[in-house]
Amino acid sequence: MTTSLPHRAGRRCHNALNPLHSTLFFSPDLDSEFKTLGFDDPSAMRLVARSAVLGAVGPGTVAATFYNYNHELLARHFPAVWETASPAAVLEARLRVVDTTLRRLLGEEAIGSPEMAEAAELALRATEACTRHARPLYAGNADLPVPEEPHLAYWHAATLLREHRGDGHLVALLSAGLDPVEALVSHTATGKGMAPRWVLGTRGWRRADWEAAVERLRDRGLLDAAGELTDAGSDLRAELEEHTDRLDSAPYEHLGAAGVERLTELGRGFLFTAAAAGAFPADLIGKG
Repeated sequence: MTTSLPHRAGRRCHNALNPLHSTLFFSPDLDSEFKTLGFDDPSAMRLVARSAVLGAVGPGTVAATFYNYNHELLARHFPAVWETASPAAVLEARLRVVDTTLRRLLGEEAIGSPEMAEAAELALRATEACTRHARPLYAGNADLPVPEEPHLAYWHAATLLREHRGDGHLVALLSAGLDPVEALVSHTATGKGMAPRWVLGTRGWRRADWEAAVERLRDRGLLDAAGELTDAGSDLRAELEEHTDRLDSAPYEHLGAAGVERLTELGRGFLFTAAAAGAFPADLIGKG
């Protein structure tokens, strides 16, 4: 495949946009807003905030599309959560959370800036080349209307690009033969994934599940005795990302090299501002 973009330019752009989408899941506004809908379990709040685009689905659909969540955890919440609030009500509440969260993290000057409007325009242009087939979470979000306010339109476009890449990444994980827990363990071993305590606390797996996955990866020669990636493990993780890049190239090729570079620059600026304002827990990423 030929490309007009610098190597990994699309991935770097994704890495600048994706975390701003994720501020939703760490926002105290999500808890307060979703409590008004009748939710009292933070785990349920975060699960419905992402899955509502799929409709009033059960645990099997969420397990399939989220990939690395324990079905037992999901079955404790789905489909009962939809008796508390409909998917439509959840999506409306989600956008209200995004609004208050971004205003708090970025400040009103950034929210109303020409740079925010430019970032929204560029990100939305990139999404014009995204495709729905075999991408359920992207497709569900793509059916939603684009918000009018630039900061919400930017978040919406970042969500589309995040889920488009994420849906493709599941294909790469399956091709690599990594089950849900093995995918989490190997990602954490890179030093770029969530720390084990965050994985275990949010994905519903037990420590025994984690240790069993470690042993399976050691048996495959992907982890060493200390739980670090071997050369083969590092090569596998690198190929996973390259495979994902290939499946996710269309939106960034469509935007073009100059547009991708500018969107990455703008996205990093907003992300650094949000992170400095405390958008993410300090111990979220790491091997410990």
